[in-house]
Amino acid sequence: MTTLFTVTDLKQFSYCPRILYFTRCLPDVRPVTAKMAEGIQAQQEAEAHEARRQLRTYGFTTGQRHFGVSLYSAALGLTALVDLVIVEPDGKALAIPVDYKLSDTAGAHFKLQLACYGLLVEEEMGLAAPYGFLYLIPLRRAEKVMLSAALKLEARAVLAEMRQVVEAERMPDATVRVARCVNCEFCLFCNDVL
Repeated sequence: MTTLFTVTDLKQFSYCPRILYFTRCLPDVRPVTAKMAEGIQAQQEAEAHEARRQLRTYGFTTGQRHFGVSLYSAALGLTALVDLVIVEPDGKALAIPVDYKLSDTAGAHFKLQLACYGLLVEEEMGLAAPYGFLYLIPLRRAEKVMLSAALKLEARAVLAEMRQVVEAERMPDATVRVARCVNCEFCLFCNDVL
């Protein structure tokens, strides 16, 4: 049976490959940090505000908003819960995923996550997802991200790499950006970074 990943797994793997190893190969060791709890609360607040937010935040005048959209792809071995999908904005046959982030930057790992949402939306809804938005909560700003063929291909390649790590139960190298390790909930498990 193929391992079923979440889009969050992919985001975390692209941030630091070891997070996937610790959560999938040693699943009972994950601590919950204050930063994680803060992110969950900020997301819940953003979702509550979204119902009142106008579509012009995303550059649209019309469209249907669907909150908490659950998606699945057997072909990709991937599941997701998308914060928001805007369907048929301004009458166009599109489905635009929106992801809320407690961040003031749209990091590459967030963009890969959004690309996966695009792949899933296209497969399940049968509508094109040429771009999506990262709603940066601290800035109260939606940043448009083009979901190019290259970005979607990169997401597929990362999924394949993730499968190799989990199936071999091989701890990958740590991120080269050691500054990320300072706030990582797994920093005490690595023992070779800080």
